Amino acid sequence: MKNNITKIVTFAILITTLISCKVSKDIETPKDAFPENFRNASVSSDTTSIADVEWKNFFTEKDIIKLIDSAVARNNDLQIAEKNVEIAQYRFTQSKWGNVPQVNLFVNASTSNPSDNSFTGLNLNQAIGAKHIDDYSAGASLSWEADIWGKIRNQKKGAYAGYLQSEEVKKALQTNIVANVSRGYYNLLMLDAQLDIARQNLRLNDSTTNIIKLKYDAGQVTTLAIQQSEAQKLNSAQLIPLLEQNIAIQENALSVLTGSFPNSKERSVKLSALEVKHNTAIGIPSSLVSRRPDVKSAELALKVANANVGITKADLYPALRITAQGGVNSFEASNWFNIPASLFGTVAGGLTQPLLNNKRVRTQYNIAVAEREKAVLSFRQSVLVAVSEVSDALVKVEKLQQQETFLKEKVKTLQQAIKNANLLFKNGMAEYLEVLTAQANLLQSELELADIKRQQLTANTDLYRALGGGWK
Repeated sequence: MKNNITKIVTFAILITTLISCKVSKDIETPKDAFPENFRNASVSSDTTSIADVEWKNFFTEKDIIKLIDSAVARNNDLQIAEKNVEIAQYRFTQSKWGNVPQVNLFVNASTSNPSDNSFTGLNLNQAIGAKHIDDYSAGASLSWEADIWGKIRNQKKGAYAGYLQSEEVKKALQTNIVANVSRGYYNLLMLDAQLDIARQNLRLNDSTTNIIKLKYDAGQVTTLAIQQSEAQKLNSAQLIPLLEQNIAIQENALSVLTGSFPNSKERSVKLSALEVKHNTAIGIPSSLVSRRPDVKSAELALKVANANVGITKADLYPALRITAQGGVNSFEASNWFNIPASLFGTVAGGLTQPLLNNKRVRTQYNIAVAEREKAVLSFRQSVLVAVSEVSDALVKVEKLQQQETFLKEKVKTLQQAIKNANLLFKNGMAEYLEVLTAQANLLQSELELADIKRQQLTANTDLYRALGGGWK
């Protein structure tokens, strides 16, 4: 029996070696999916990028680092992604055993009571003088499929690509979480700054209202002036609870990101103290496939699709399977393990070709081919989105800087205008409306300046994330 098994296995290996071939050709990621350079970026062949910097070195504010540390460790979505990676790893580990024969141990016992008038019953009675027969067997069975057409090999490739893809999905999620935490923190600082501006403006309104009341007592203005001054004061006062509400909501959002219940967030620095970085190292578009997790995930999805095409194509061809079974067998329990008389063994090998189910198998192959074409298009789309996001971030960084320059000059002018308006109003050379208008314009401009600063900081974070930074 051992010799027979050896001969059949040797024959199967020989056939596999002789006719094994790649039944389907893989499609590579399209090289023309990338432009030569990003829009709004100077032409450069430098491949270095700020995305290569670890997030702990990109962000320098200790409060942000503390928040991101908590998010990376405790964010529930990120922990779910980690479990998906673990599941994919189990599947890949299991796929490595595809070429290993299936071996099962068995122990069987049965009894049969044929009819006395049956052929079996009559013969049984004549042969052993009994009306029933027992059967006892124990042994091992083996089943093995030769990987002639690369089906098992493609299963392993697909499982490995799926495992890597789950890793990239987790990385992509982390880049978004890192960016969202930093955006939330910068938004908090902006709201703090705007709250200070609103309170300062309220004090300024108080001062102006007092002056107008003195003018009213002197008969120089009407009650209309007092009413309009009071209305503008209430407008500034209304901003304070609105901004406090937005601060609490933003803190709650950061709590969710960091995996904690709603609470206040520490801010040891003011918005005005933060320096806006001007990052120029962006690399070349083709490097996005190695740095940006979602683009890498789309590339791996194509590899999974290639493997599925190979698997379904292999199903169209004959499958070579070898089965073997051996052990001890006896119709009497006392002779069950009487060696070698009770030994038995069977070995079989054969090719199986789909026939009636060929249409279904071919349909599965056609679907796999269509899915692969979808994967190519998805890869192209992921590159388009990535390149567009980088270009958007670049133009924001550039134009927000220009806007800030003009807005700073505007605020400076309005601050001087308020001083002049107050001086002229006290001396009766300006109307109260001019003072109120100047104060309203300054409030709006200072609020806009704080928002512009926040947008600049966020634009740098967006550029960092768009280039693939944040998962290291």
